[in-house]
Amino acid sequence: MDMVKEGTQLARQEADALAARAGEYLTFRLGGEEYGIDILRVQEIRSYEQPTRIANAPDYLKGVVNLRGVIVPIVDLRVRLGCTQAEYNHFTVVIVLNVKGRVVGAVVDSVSDVLELPAEAIRPAPPMASNGADNAYLTGIGSVGERMLILMDIEALMSSPDMGLLNDVH
Repeated sequence: MDMVKEGTQLARQEADALAARAGEYLTFRLGGEEYGIDILRVQEIRSYEQPTRIANAPDYLKGVVNLRGVIVPIVDLRVRLGCTQAEYNHFTVVIVLNVKGRVVGAVVDSVSDVLELPAEAIRPAPPMASNGADNAYLTGIGSVGERMLILMDIEALMSSPDMGLLNDVH
C-alpha cells in the first residue's frame, strides 16, 4: 500500500512541476530544432552585431557588447549546445536575458514567436543518455499542434558553474 501511495505522490509532484511551467514562452530556432524559454527572462531581442572578443574565453562566449552602458556577455547557444553549424546571417539574433539580476545575451538562429502553453501541452523531458550535462537544462517538451518545442531552463543554463558567466563578468 505504501508503494501505491509513493507512486501517487510522485505523479502529483510531477504534475505540479509541469503546471508550474505553464505560461508564455519565447520560441526560437537552433539548427533544425525549436526551443522555448520563459518569456519573463527576456529583456529584449536585438540583431546580431559582432561583439568584442575576450582573450582565452571558451568558444561559445563570443565576447561582450556595450548595451546602453551595461557590458553584456554574448553566448552563442548554438555552439554551447553543440549544434553542428553556427552560421551568422540576417536572421541571427541576440536574445537579451535577465538571469539572476544580471544581463546576458544568447545568440540564436532566429526567433519565432511567443506562445502560451497550458500545463496539458507540456510533457516531461525524456531521460537521455548523454555524456554532456546539457540535458539537465531541458525542462519539458511542449506541443502546439504539429510543433514540438524543447523547453529550456535558460536561467539554470546561463548560471551553471561550467559557464561561469554570472560570477566572472562585472
